[in-house]
Amino acid sequence: MKHPLFARIYARVRPTLDRAGATDHRRRLLAGAAGRVVEVGAGDGGNFAHYPPEVSHVLAVEPEPFLRTQALRQASTAPVPVEVVEGTADGLPAGDASADVVVVSLVLCSVPDQRVALAEARRVLRPGGELRFYEHVAAEPGRLATFQQIADATLWPLFTGGCHTHRDTAAAISAAGFAIEELDRFTFPPDRVTPAGPHILGRARLTA
Repeated sequence: MKHPLFARIYARVRPTLDRAGATDHRRRLLAGAAGRVVEVGAGDGGNFAHYPPEVSHVLAVEPEPFLRTQALRQASTAPVPVEVVEGTADGLPAGDASADVVVVSLVLCSVPDQRVALAEARRVLRPGGELRFYEHVAAEPGRLATFQQIADATLWPLFTGGCHTHRDTAAAISAAGFAIEELDRFTFPPDRVTPAGPHILGRARLTA
């Protein structure tokens, strides 16, 4: 799964977004995580520095070769053990019930099928395990939502590594059998309107 142009742009832009506030989002996403973690779509490893010491191991799955190389560099200085591997959200290289936490961070916008990806998250989570999510999502009905739909149907996914802006990811998480326990909705960046502006951040528990 190669997106060489998008991957290089993302790796250059991500630190700027972190300085603009995404670092705080990443810290909130990972606060309180513990045990064995599977991070789906790790990108260039932007989350790695923010894992708390209670995390014993992170299996970071990234399909894009350039981003995976960048993630390997970030893993070498991470505060917890991070193993970066090739793989996709719809076929995670992890055993059944092998993770205490699954992290999805700005990745469910680009998976081919959210239902399949979330079913894989369920499979690798132990009973009662947590799904931590930080995603940009569909706007409330209105002009921005209409613009998102147009963007998704035209050139936006082509130039953004398959990203889709108009996905109701919170509903997909609930439909996949997770009980959402925390959910924050916000716009980022907060000072301008973009198709990928509406975000959610929170955690969900795997139900029986």
